Amino acid sequence: MQSTGLMVFWLVVVLAMIPASLWLLKRSGMVGNALKGGGPAVLQTVAQTNVGPGQRVVTVELNAGGERTWLVLGVTQQQITALHTLAAPAGSASPQTSAQLPPAAQAFSSLLRRTSDRVIPPSA
Repeated sequence: MQSTGLMVFWLVVVLAMIPASLWLLKRSGMVGNALKGGGPAVLQTVAQTNVGPGQRVVTVELNAGGERTWLVLGVTQQQITALHTLAAPAGSASPQTSAQLPPAAQAFSSLLRRTSDRVIPPSA
């Protein structure tokens, strides 16, 4: 009987330590440091274009182990689809406006805009 009480006591102690340790980790600043400006973000939005109601094409930059990759994603209300993967341009350190994009990205952007205007007429 005494061993059952001891087991229940340690179960309660362990279960109480889980939220306490998560709270301490959050308060220490070790979690979310990249989002607060303390370091490079792992994932950040570079550009996005609305294609239709609830549909977008989004370019995100993924920083994984010093290697930067751009992902072109098709985003709808039901799913996210990877459309293309490419290496990040060497000179880009932060999200850029369309005027600062490299010529290949500007050509892709204008091609996408023309294609989306043909498929989905712009609303007036």
